[in-house]
Amino acid sequence: MGHRLSKIVTRTGDKGETGLATGSRIAKTHPRVTAMGDIDELNCCLGLLLEAVLPQAVRDHLAPCQHELFNLGGELSMPPAALITEAHVLRLDEALLELNDALPPLKEFVLPGGGEAGARAHLARSVARRAERALWALHEMEGVNIHGLHYANRLSDLLFVASRVLARQARGEVSWTRA
Repeated sequence: MGHRLSKIVTRTGDKGETGLATGSRIAKTHPRVTAMGDIDELNCCLGLLLEAVLPQAVRDHLAPCQHELFNLGGELSMPPAALITEAHVLRLDEALLELNDALPPLKEFVLPGGGEAGARAHLARSVARRAERALWALHEMEGVNIHGLHYANRLSDLLFVASRVLARQARGEVSWTRA
């Protein structure tokens, strides 16, 4: 691990640059910083979701994701580190199968909502999709760990399935209707 912060206000970012864990500095507008920020925001949304009352199975599948997202952000700050592995992606695949197995097939698009926890899961899902796009943009520019890309994709799928589970346990899924 790189440097631990002992003081928060350093003024080193006042010129539009930020430091990576490697000690190098890059522009705050760099796609790497965008991806790191989107992963951080996703982790915050996941934290907000985990503060809701959740079925134990949903909690058990999502709680490890906070640590894994922190690792993904860490690997972005320490290129070319690779902390997310295929095993992390496979864990999400198994979680998806388990949670989706109890759901009926989708026949309509669903809107974000269906109770507070379901809405929080939808918010996290949409941020996960943005984080994945940011990761792909960085990958196209300089390459990143492919497992991190797959992880972000799978996590957004898991959050969608979790939103369905949560909505069905609350008020029910809200189906889209053409206005």
